[in-house]
Parts: sequence; structure tokens; C-alpha cells
Amino acid sequence: MSATIAIVEDERVIAENYRDALRRSGYRVDLYSARAEAMDAFRQRLPDLAVIDVGLGSEVEGGFELCRELRAMAPSLPILFLTARDSELDIISGLRLGADDYLTKDISLPHMQARINALLRRVSVLRDQGDQGESLTQGKLDLDISRLHCHWDGQPVDLTVTEFWIVHALAKRPGHVKSRNQLMEAARVVLDDNTITSHVKRIRRKFQTLDGEFNSIGTAYGMGYRWQL
Repeated sequence: MSATIAIVEDERVIAENYRDALRRSGYRVDLYSARAEAMDAFRQRLPDLAVIDVGLGSEVEGGFELCRELRAMAPSLPILFLTARDSELDIISGLRLGADDYLTKDISLPHMQARINALLRRVSVLRDQGDQGESLTQGKLDLDISRLHCHWDGQPVDLTVTEFWIVHALAKRPGHVKSRNQLMEAARVVLDDNTITSHVKRIRRKFQTLDGEFNSIGTAYGMGYRWQL
């Protein structure tokens, strides 16, 4: 069964261009031009992946608000920003709100499709591993791969797909330093060093919200990160 991709984009011509390219690749595509319209549809049925523009009509940051609402509704749903806004502040804001990737509209259609394919593949691989009964426990950490669930000391931690892969990669081999490139490979996504750093900071904050003494993700300065028991 082909995956369903939701595109939330207020410029109709651009949205239809994306839709046609993705349909040629075998995806089902739904188009929405406004935040409220998209959320009404998502409350009825979630897509397999959402592509969101930051500015939506009169809502200059409507895409950010949509991401926040959608992430609260579906912690593990792949979300990708595709926007003309390319400032570092916008990119960091998008990732802090829980987006898995942030692309600018000067990207080529094949490159965009490759990033979408990678996000969907990561979900598929995780679930395939989960079907084999794979789970991971390190101290207070429990990862249920089939459901993309993470628990810390019995409390749920809502991680995005990218965050889940990063935690999994670190916790799988405690004490071993993972470079930013290795974390990118584990997460099956192409990100720059600053983006990986933003993801790690966000992961730490999520755990620290539950446990003020959380310090299991250590920084090996100039090298990367390690999981500390």
C-alpha cells in the first residue's frame, strides 16, 4: 500500500508541482493550503508524512504552529519543512518544534524526493526491526522499536523519528563516541553539524523534563556524543 503524503502549501502552483512529482513516484498526495484546513483533515486521518511550508496565507508562521499541533498529536510522524525561509533562526525554530528535516525551496525535486524517501524508509526499517521483537534497554532507558516508543524510568518520552534513531544509535553501544556523521548515518538523513547539535539538545531537554538529573548523553568535545551509564 503506497504511503500518503500531506503537503501544506499556500501557493497552488508550487503545491501541484510537488504533488505531481510525488505521484509519479507512487505516493498518494493530499494538498492543503491553510493550517486550519490541514488540522481538520489530520484529526480525521493522519498522513504517513507531512510536508509543511512555514508561511501559510495570512499566517506568517502558520507552518510552525501546525508543526507544534501535529507533533503533539503524533510524536513519531515524519514532518519535513519545505520553505523559502532559510535563516538559521527559522531552521533552528523548525527543528525545536519537532520537525525531522528542514529544506528550502531552491532544492531540486529529485533531492526533495530523496529526503522524503529516506524519512519514510527510516520508519519502515524501525517497524521491520520491531516486527522481529527488537527492543533495547539501558539502565532507565527502554526503547520499543515496533511502536517507536521510548520510556525513561517508566515514563514516556515523545521522540520524533530522527530523535528516536539518534537515541537508539547512542544507547546501542554505551561509552562509544558517535561522531555527528555517524549519527547522520544512523538517522538515515543528511543534516549539517549544527542541525545534529540542535537535535541532541532537544533530546536532552525532553529527558531532563522528566528527570532533572539526566546526564546519559555526554559530549566528547570535537568528536561527537556518547551514551553514559
